[in-house]
Amino acid sequence: MVAVAGLFITLEGIDGSGKTTQARLLAAWLREAGHPVRLTREPGGTEAGEGIRELLLSPHYTLAPEAELFLYLADRAIHVAEIIRPALGRGEVVVCERHTDSTLAYQGYGRGLDLDLVRRLNTLATGGLEPHLTLVLDLPPSQARLDAKSRDRLESEGAEFAARVAEGFRRLGRAEPERIKLVNASAQVPVVQAKIAGLVQRLLESEPAPGGRREGP
Repeated sequence: MVAVAGLFITLEGIDGSGKTTQARLLAAWLREAGHPVRLTREPGGTEAGEGIRELLLSPHYTLAPEAELFLYLADRAIHVAEIIRPALGRGEVVVCERHTDSTLAYQGYGRGLDLDLVRRLNTLATGGLEPHLTLVLDLPPSQARLDAKSRDRLESEGAEFAARVAEGFRRLGRAEPERIKLVNASAQVPVVQAKIAGLVQRLLESEPAPGGRREGP
């Protein structure tokens, strides 16, 4: 992993698992504890990235799996260079909704693209940067909290696609249990928040304090 001065935490999971809510709650909890925090998301997080996000999620477009993959990678390369790496270099805690594991779950397990290729391209897009901790909000697709009237392109892919993605996240968690923690997202919001806070507190206690002396990015 590329050495950085801050801490990099990502939240992952299927659409409708509560990532946005939990990312905001985590950022607020960290700020209350006195940590400088950068809350961001993928796709998006930058001016160019928001344009890519619109293209990726709009139900008005049909994209080949390969085109979808490269758009996510382009967004990530911009995001890491402009937002994530500079924030980590300043000693901040970066809380990011979706990152490389979403690409493996959605474009790898969901779309069936070659997983090793997706991993190599992720590494290229990030320059080798990896999260210190990834929190996967594990939720059966049948329990996903989605608005049927305003679903985006990926949210409209159907139950079989969502099931492949959910299983993909679980397989990623089993493959990297030290970094990736599965959190039961079926519980009430405060219960999920408390579980996440406990996992992050454990990370904070095991790592040098953000902003302390570390090798630069």
